[in-house]
Amino acid sequence: MNIKILIVEDDESLGDIVKKFLVKEGYSVDICTDGDAALEQIYNKNYHLLILDIMLPGISGHELLKEYRKISETPVLMMTALDDDDNEIKAFTNEADDYITKPFSMQVFLKHIEALFRRSGILKKELRIGKLTVYTEAYRAEYAGSELTLAPKEYDILLLLAQNNGRVITHETLLTRIWGFDFEGNEGIVHATMNRLRNKLPTNFIKTVKGVGYCLEETI
Repeated sequence: MNIKILIVEDDESLGDIVKKFLVKEGYSVDICTDGDAALEQIYNKNYHLLILDIMLPGISGHELLKEYRKISETPVLMMTALDDDDNEIKAFTNEADDYITKPFSMQVFLKHIEALFRRSGILKKELRIGKLTVYTEAYRAEYAGSELTLAPKEYDILLLLAQNNGRVITHETLLTRIWGFDFEGNEGIVHATMNRLRNKLPTNFIKTVKGVGYCLEETI
């Protein structure tokens, strides 16, 4: 699985060091050096992890995080020299998943990243939720041992819901993550694809949260 990470860091030297380290660990890494460029980047590409500095040219890391949470539940690690309680509390209030202060050991940094991926299910080759099994590397899914015949977008939706089990995925997030920011359609394509997916499931375990989005039922 090609795991994609975006680093938003205005210190180009540090950004290059972190990128080289993560590439060596097998990750695909992009870098932005200011908040405005990063905001455009997150709308145009899907990432498995965002690593955000707080003090950035243009939009700050805090504001960038708030904008990102409107479209994605992807893990976010704040990487900053600000070690005060106010900034850390603000980051977690804005739904950051972790917070690490500079300077730091690269090995400790890596463990933070691996922990985030572990919790999000990204590193798992298969996700098991009740009778549902999603094989992330084989691009297929089974229910109660029987393979589901899914179109690519149907599989992508099911995988996203499984990776975020227990969380509601909004219509906007689905549209951006599955079809891309540049898609010219509307939420109708999400509803239509979701209906086709549900018709292929032996039982409907995808719950609609009216006016918000979708999530998996607690018991599948």
